[in-house]
Amino acid sequence: MTRTHDAHRHLGRLPAYPFYGGPPVNPDTTAREQIADLLDDLDHEGTERALLLPNYGVPVAEASFALNDLVLETTAKDDRFVCGLWTSPRSEDAALTDAALALAGEPGVVALKTSFLLGGGVDDPTSQPQIERIFTTARERDLVVHVHTSPGAASDIDEVGKLVDRYGDEVRIHLVHLGGGMSAHIKLIGGRFFDWIEAGKKVYTDTSWAIGFAPRWLAREIERRGVGGDRVLFASDEPWGDHAGELARMRAAAGDGELARMFLHENFSTLYG
Repeated sequence: MTRTHDAHRHLGRLPAYPFYGGPPVNPDTTAREQIADLLDDLDHEGTERALLLPNYGVPVAEASFALNDLVLETTAKDDRFVCGLWTSPRSEDAALTDAALALAGEPGVVALKTSFLLGGGVDDPTSQPQIERIFTTARERDLVVHVHTSPGAASDIDEVGKLVDRYGDEVRIHLVHLGGGMSAHIKLIGGRFFDWIEAGKKVYTDTSWAIGFAPRWLAREIERRGVGGDRVLFASDEPWGDHAGELARMRAAAGDGELARMFLHENFSTLYG
């Protein structure tokens, strides 16, 4: 069994929600909230260590913020885990974000998770105070900012990438999902990711949700350019992703040599301790 370090998985159950005008549903069918169930999953997968993040995706802000306590509690119970705290760029969530940031010094906290999927924007004036507090806390606490990316709107790589330009000299930024989607994969692998690295930006990514060609191309470009091998991490994004599928894609792209060891183990240890 291939042993892995998982740099992106979620913990906690969310309330059912009527997505896209349909009936209330819980699509994250493998969501966990008990440490015993989580440990069973890790043992079955062969996952040695994991970064735990509060589950999110339902536009009920309090639901994800409440899970900060669960990831802290779980991390304290088993040293296989480190955790990131949920934060929000939305002005409506400012007080909740401040309360989350007050927990940033707790044992096991290595990251701050944020996303524009549920609102706010990199250039939205109402989001600027929250963004600045998140990145200031990360800089002062030496934490990674873990940012969702997906095609279009406020989570598009053209928008989220501005955070790398603004803060990446001082703060480590983990762009999940390899930028999110076909256009972002091409923009990042075709040059932007490597340009950031060569400019000294502290930027990282994972290949969860990546389209099939992208991990292969990324590995080839890393080998061709001779940079970036220390900036890519394996991530399952469970329960929204699929550990077995993500691992198969990563193994097919990286093979079983040094690059695979870096992606599956070493880069996690370096970035998240």
